[in-house]
Amino acid sequence: GEPEVTAEARCKLVSWLIPALCLAVNILDRFLATTPVAADCFQLLGVTALLIACKQVEVHPPSVKELLALCCDAFTRQQLRNLECIVLHRLDFDLAAPTVSFFLEHFSRVRLEARGADAAEAADARSLAAGVAELSLADYAFTKYAPSLLAASSLGLADRLLRHRSPLDLQISGYPEGLLRDCMDQLQLLRRESAAEARCPSEGPAPQASYAAPPYGLRQLAISSSLMEVEIKRRSAQFYPEVFSQLSRQA
Repeated sequence: GEPEVTAEARCKLVSWLIPALCLAVNILDRFLATTPVAADCFQLLGVTALLIACKQVEVHPPSVKELLALCCDAFTRQQLRNLECIVLHRLDFDLAAPTVSFFLEHFSRVRLEARGADAAEAADARSLAAGVAELSLADYAFTKYAPSLLAASSLGLADRLLRHRSPLDLQISGYPEGLLRDCMDQLQLLRRESAAEARCPSEGPAPQASYAAPPYGLRQLAISSSLMEVEIKRRSAQFYPEVFSQLSRQA
């Protein structure tokens, strides 16, 4: 039969998934802060953000075909390519960001450097904290918390739930105890609500977003993408002249 998945293997898998997800959400939120998006283009924006994030943090990012399959092939390769150009242009190619994943890794490393650190407890806390942090990514209420605060609070909550004997010293985060406690309490509430919804799923009308400006839809996407592509090529030639010249000759 198939070998059992160990706790260590699961921890490594979660650690591999969370960086791309955190960066994708960061790219998504920053783009939405500058550009209203229509409902018919929203799912495409999600996979576009994921594609850009995976290109940043993964050695072997998923293919465009695989990402389009997540949307049941409701969009074309060209539409994804066009929106990728638009997102890169709107973010001015500034893709690096201090995400929750980065601080989870940072605090976990600091924890292991402390005297008497328990590596097994640190790994378990890191795995559970990643799951808690992932839940917070989908809840808009948690955008008010800085990524470093969310990471420290997720690790603190994980230690509390697992009743660890050598928990992370949350003072290393630099945040006051009251703020950390508040964030941990909100994360715990979110975790309980998520567990309750998993047991008793409910269906209701999706909230309707309102925009101050006409939102980007699939028609606007096709119109504006050609101008964005020109800018992409210009920026590529500016930052990567040797690579760009080689690609131009191959084309």
